[in-house]
Amino acid sequence: LIQKTTWLLVLAVANDFSCFSQSQTMEDSKPLSHHNINSLFDSVEAFLFDCDGVIWKGDKLMEGVPQTLQMLRSKGKKLVFVTNNSTKSRKAYAKKFLSLGLDVTEEEIFTSSFAAAMYLKTSGFPREKKVYVIGEEGILDELEIAGFTGLGGPEDGNKRVELKPNCLFEHDKSVM
Repeated sequence: LIQKTTWLLVLAVANDFSCFSQSQTMEDSKPLSHHNINSLFDSVEAFLFDCDGVIWKGDKLMEGVPQTLQMLRSKGKKLVFVTNNSTKSRKAYAKKFLSLGLDVTEEEIFTSSFAAAMYLKTSGFPREKKVYVIGEEGILDELEIAGFTGLGGPEDGNKRVELKPNCLFEHDKSVM
């Protein structure tokens, strides 16, 4: 049996499903079968789902997702929905889930925007300093929720600085 503390990796390549633990190599992996699927399932406490292309494609829910999530929840599994798409905050993603008929809380959503804000928060970044964002609105939203002042974002995407002789460029020292 695989210990509950062992990290599992499930690979799905076309129809060839294989699983192996952190301490195993690809050569040690065994194809999933009706003989070992239950022990694999029982050993996993949390499931991480990418959103784009796994839960939905564009604004269309992927087939079987509601039933799968309901089954996992009924078995007491923790669900986490991850995305590297920084265009939306967790709140905006929760609204998207709801619009697709899925009841997912903000606490179950982990975005790159949230990760960036939490990194600053947990690393002791001074709240009085401003953060210049070269990125999307979701980052600005998550920074604000975490108590930071964000500048820039998508509205600065087309701005250009023209440096001329004898031109003074003011620097806001509170921007990191």
